[in-house]
Amino acid sequence: MSKPQSKDLKHLLSQEAVSRNNSPLKSAFRYFKQPGMTFLGGGLPLADYFPFDKITADVPTPGFANGIGAQITDADKTVIEIYKRAAKNKEENKDIELARSLQYGFTEGQPEITDFLKTHTDMIHKVPYADWDLIASVGNTESWDATLRTFVTRGDSILVEEYSFSSALETVQAQGVNTIPVQMDEYGLIPEALSSLLDQWVGPKPKLLYTICTGQNPTGSCLSIERRKAIYALAVKHDFIIVEDEPYYFLQMEPYTTDKASRGGKHVHSHEEFISALVPSFLSLDVEGRVIRLDSFSKVLAPGLRFGWIVGQATLLERFVRLHEVSIQCPSGVTQSLTNGLLQRWGQSGYLDWLIGLRAEYTHKRDVAIDAVAQYFPQDVVTFVPPVAGMFFTTTIDASKHPKFKEFGEDPLKVETAIYEQGIKQGCLMIPGSWFKSEGKSDPPQKELPENSSHKTHIFFRGTYAAVPLDALEHGLEKFGKAIKIEYGLE
Repeated sequence: MSKPQSKDLKHLLSQEAVSRNNSPLKSAFRYFKQPGMTFLGGGLPLADYFPFDKITADVPTPGFANGIGAQITDADKTVIEIYKRAAKNKEENKDIELARSLQYGFTEGQPEITDFLKTHTDMIHKVPYADWDLIASVGNTESWDATLRTFVTRGDSILVEEYSFSSALETVQAQGVNTIPVQMDEYGLIPEALSSLLDQWVGPKPKLLYTICTGQNPTGSCLSIERRKAIYALAVKHDFIIVEDEPYYFLQMEPYTTDKASRGGKHVHSHEEFISALVPSFLSLDVEGRVIRLDSFSKVLAPGLRFGWIVGQATLLERFVRLHEVSIQCPSGVTQSLTNGLLQRWGQSGYLDWLIGLRAEYTHKRDVAIDAVAQYFPQDVVTFVPPVAGMFFTTTIDASKHPKFKEFGEDPLKVETAIYEQGIKQGCLMIPGSWFKSEGKSDPPQKELPENSSHKTHIFFRGTYAAVPLDALEHGLEKFGKAIKIEYGLE
């Protein structure tokens, strides 16, 4: 059965996006390298003058018998060699030759790597409508900036999670856009809170909901399929676009258990089991083309690659391309050639093997972190929910039990500051949750849900299990646990 077409959502575009004209100069590039055409229309330097004749990289061979973090040896490595001219390539493959990748052009991304990612996206998300597309970006930070410019105008409001990535919030504020926080609990954004807010809204409603829905930053929460379905239904009802920022999507882990003997080391999955174990994305639920998905290699390959991709309906992505033509132009050519060389040699199967290996590694790191929190943090004042995705975990602390709570004027933020400073004294830094607090006002003011009202005296700290070796992770959490005990007079 054929897929439906997306819904016309051009009315949600920003003034800037609507007013942006197609570049006549860029339109002439369709004739570049056309047989028989002498192309004198663009300022393209001759590739002969590029000083890079070949780039080489050693990467692990799929199968990853020694684990994905092991040092590459001659026995298990694959050598990537990308030449300036395709004719010099040793293999019949889909390499992006340097003469092309280091040139101007291909704002949407080089076709070899975007084709690979389209196949990957269809395999994982099975986009339910026909006219979806994918374009390259220089990572999710840039993708988010471009999304804002494409859909909102200074003075507009957007919906955000109650706690969110501080850099993403600053990007919004710098563009003069108001953020409307939506209440969360330990399992992510609360659909009932979003529904109540929008049902009472006065005036033009927000056009965007920004959510880091898997391995949320900072809380580590992960939206269930039930909540995603409920939120998507609200997007349809109230006519807004869901922006799912998903750099941590493939860092989904095995469920945490306190029974160390039953963990069984690294879990092995078939590709089918791995894909089916992933929580369905908003993109996989999208029948109208009202989801903009921001993806990236930053957390699964390397952040310094600065390569990401945006998935959405083709009509809307065309406006992104017009913006990119006069901003980023295109992602780094070296990055595209090398990353594509890796992906083409691994293939879809090898890339899934790599992601399965990441799942095992992050499951183990998460287990070590949560074991340490359970062992070293005082459980009478600290609670936590083991994360099932991402790089972060949070510990919630009851500020009202702090011995100086009344002296602090019953201000939980003063308790937070005291614990933060004590943590530094003990030699471990975790980030205070208030640093991620979304600010902004809704119209009318949002009413707090009853189940959330009891947490006004609670604070939380964000930690990561991704940044340090396991022994340093455990020792660091022991030190932060000591800091809490000192502050609460339990040491």
